[in-house]
Amino acid sequence: QVQLVESGGGLVQPGGSLRLSCAASGSIFSINTMGWYRQAPGKERELVALSTSGGGTNYADSVKGRFTISRDNAKNTVYLQMDSLKPEDTAVYYCYVNVQKQFRGPRYAYWGQGTQVTVSS
Repeated sequence: QVQLVESGGGLVQPGGSLRLSCAASGSIFSINTMGWYRQAPGKERELVALSTSGGGTNYADSVKGRFTISRDNAKNTVYLQMDSLKPEDTAVYYCYVNVQKQFRGPRYAYWGQGTQVTVSS
């Protein structure tokens, strides 16, 4: 099994910053994609940012230039630096990882429990 522990959510004023962290542990041989999704009340879950094992990144248009995803492969941890936050960024943010549990084994997707980010004055 794989466990994901998220941290860093909270309440921040518009224009402020937050940093989310997600640490993966358990039966992991390698981690392929790591990233973040979010879900606002009454809306579907949407991609925020992804980081591939090859160093590539992908961002939602709504967060480009404001959010930065990074990862520490030695710690199996992914981060999301969120700057210039807007009220529309308010949502529950979910960590996502895609792992292999053995060499050339199948890939498995796991989700974190979610952390609330609220942007409000």
